Amino acid sequence: MDLAALVGIVLAFGGIFGAQIMEGGSPTSIILVPPLVLVICGTLGAAMAGGVLKDTLGIVNQLKLAFTGKVTAPGELVDSIVKLAERARREGLLALEDAAKGVSHPFLRRGLEMAIDGTDPEELGEIMHAEIDAKRKADKSGAKVFADMGGFSPTIGIIGTVLGLVHVLSSLSDPSKLGELIAGAFVATLWGVMLANVVFLPLGNRLKRLSELECGQMELAIEGVMAIQAGSNPRLVAQKLKSLLPPGEADKKAA
Repeated sequence: MDLAALVGIVLAFGGIFGAQIMEGGSPTSIILVPPLVLVICGTLGAAMAGGVLKDTLGIVNQLKLAFTGKVTAPGELVDSIVKLAERARREGLLALEDAAKGVSHPFLRRGLEMAIDGTDPEELGEIMHAEIDAKRKADKSGAKVFADMGGFSPTIGIIGTVLGLVHVLSSLSDPSKLGELIAGAFVATLWGVMLANVVFLPLGNRLKRLSELECGQMELAIEGVMAIQAGSNPRLVAQKLKSLLPPGEADKKAA
């Protein structure tokens, strides 16, 4: 599991609350339930209104993916494909029928199964590329929800601050409470901006990045399956696949 999202968010909040403590403030002064409810519920509602219900209902799965998602190491995927190419070259494509069942990468496994079943190479490529396109669209919808929430959150926070100031103006008869009320009014804006820039936008960007990496590896799998189906030399297969990777990525293994 890649801990970048969890560590990054904890580090950001730690820096914010740490700075407040160093300046003599108390974290409890900004952990107020009404502003949090207003910002979180208002932001979620605005994002829901701007999309379709299916996208919003999938937010829990997207959160899980953002925090726990990982991508197969490029070097590991290339090694798997090269081993399959070596066996296919030595024993024939049908010999991969049992080996394909043990392939951990689901997209690569499906491609191999279609190749073994005798699917036409052109049709095989079209089917696999269509699956990648469908995944990109689905991933884009999931990331868009967080991007929208990142855009709405600061404005919802300002609405909370305006509501708080209205309450302040209605309490002018008691000057002793004005300082506390004004400070509380601005807490909504603080949470709106903070959640947008520490949680919503970063998670949206992470989902986009995970999608890019996964789709890139799916493209790599297509090249591998097509090469295996064509009976290419395993060494040429390895060189071709490694040439598609960024420098240094070919040697990376899964953590």
